[in-house]
Amino acid sequence: MSYNKSKNHRRSIRLPDYDYSSEGLYYVTICTQDRLCLFGEVIGGQMTLNACGEIVKQELLRTPEIRREITLDEWVIMPNHIHAIVAINETEHDTATGHAVGATGHVGAHGHAPLRERRFVRKPKSLSSFIAGFKSAVTVHINQLRQTPGNPVWQRNYWEHIIRNGESYDKIKRYVIENPMNWTHDEENPHKTKTKN
Repeated sequence: MSYNKSKNHRRSIRLPDYDYSSEGLYYVTICTQDRLCLFGEVIGGQMTLNACGEIVKQELLRTPEIRREITLDEWVIMPNHIHAIVAINETEHDTATGHAVGATGHVGAHGHAPLRERRFVRKPKSLSSFIAGFKSAVTVHINQLRQTPGNPVWQRNYWEHIIRNGESYDKIKRYVIENPMNWTHDEENPHKTKTKN
């Protein structure tokens, strides 16, 4: 099969001039590779996690402990994706180097994922750094559980939205909370019920 530049060229969906390590609230959605339902199922409007889903949950809960600049607000694990409202908190700066220092006193990367990805340099203590570390840790543990070393768990990219005001926050938080109840009509549901127009 030949390479088609218009179909195969990967474009960043991030805002080109925005500093994603800036203090603030971000809404993120991360989907599984090929939208496979790996994390459990929705039964009666409630998400029931399987062993893979529990791995995702544990890694989410560990996030504020190992990434001190990150606070999780509302989040939900769905069969083939997660939604989370993530806060990046202000970090201190080392007066000698000028680099950001988290509450742990460490400067630089968190050690869970490389900072350099092909031609893109990931900024430490940024949204992309958090997501790369989270995805990497979950992938390792799920592949150990399933004995499938090297298999991708997540799609390459993720979707994000910068939350700029209270109205947007309230709407997104409600969407996250209600996501399991709306699974039958969810765009990510491979078996979704079509609504009549």
